[in-house]
Amino acid sequence: MKVSIIIKALNEETNIARSIESSLAALKGLDGEVILADSVSTDRTVEIASAYPITIVQLQHTTSRGCGSAPQLGYQYSSGDFIYLLDGDMVLYQDFLTAALATLESDHRLAGVGGVIRDMNLDNLEFAARAARNNNTPQAGDTDRLNGGGLYRRAAIESVGYLSDMNLHAFEEFELGARLRALGWRLTRLDKVAVDHFGYTIGAYKLLWNRVKSGYAYGAGEIARAAVGKPYLFDVLLHVRTLWVSLCVIAWLLTVLLIIPFSFDAPLQGLVTACSLLLFPILVMSLKRRSLRLGTYAVAVWLVLAICTIKGFFRPRLSPDGWIPSRVVRSAHELESDLYSFQSLPN
Repeated sequence: MKVSIIIKALNEETNIARSIESSLAALKGLDGEVILADSVSTDRTVEIASAYPITIVQLQHTTSRGCGSAPQLGYQYSSGDFIYLLDGDMVLYQDFLTAALATLESDHRLAGVGGVIRDMNLDNLEFAARAARNNNTPQAGDTDRLNGGGLYRRAAIESVGYLSDMNLHAFEEFELGARLRALGWRLTRLDKVAVDHFGYTIGAYKLLWNRVKSGYAYGAGEIARAAVGKPYLFDVLLHVRTLWVSLCVIAWLLTVLLIIPFSFDAPLQGLVTACSLLLFPILVMSLKRRSLRLGTYAVAVWLVLAICTIKGFFRPRLSPDGWIPSRVVRSAHELESDLYSFQSLPN
């Protein structure tokens, strides 16, 4: 039994060392490997990672970057019977890996096992809102996706063709779960901490803009496009909340726009009505979140996602099971060989 831990990274020089060290510690006593799947980092991520006995692979082109391409990049170089997906800003708990392996061994219809993800950076508005929603304790038991990573059975992945759709910039975990469940596989989540997630330290609005630039915001439209003609289309339409939020936002904006042409006889009344409709969602969300800042941010996210969802649906697609152009920066065997040569030198 071999475990491959795939660490996905893009410019994670602040976090990558502890992520790698926690992965190596989790593999003690197991036959395993750590693979850093780097999306062409421009900082010291690869340099720092090169000091550890791990394999480092990197995308050939920056245009291939995406949440779906990074896991698949690592997967195409992996050899483990079990695959753990870990973000470069996460620290893996050693005892979780042991528990997840035992759970998979006990039930051969389980495709993957996840755990509790603890968000450590709550200064960011988005992470604070997420923590307030789920209190960092997602319900244990069967689930439709393993958000934030988990341990997968290779045999299950091979049965659905590939690990993650390289075309997706978000929702890659849900899309994988939908393909697995369509073939009768199950996913479950343990009531046990799996990772600490340190996340971004930049402001929430800058993070939102970065997600537009990186393509992350197009994810809902992309997964809807990917599911067209597939047996899990209804599953996607039913469970990807962003799709419904985007449709509601579009309807809301169209309603506001339609009020303007019909208010020429009473322009002031029309303006007041339009402004009221625009401000109403902010008021509702602010009351729900008990914070004007969180409420305003939530509506800003909705507006951005609605626009990007439409664009994402019409983005061109590549074959999701194709080879991702990439290169091996360093293999674990090379570093082990260098260390042996160094230790063999005479004093």
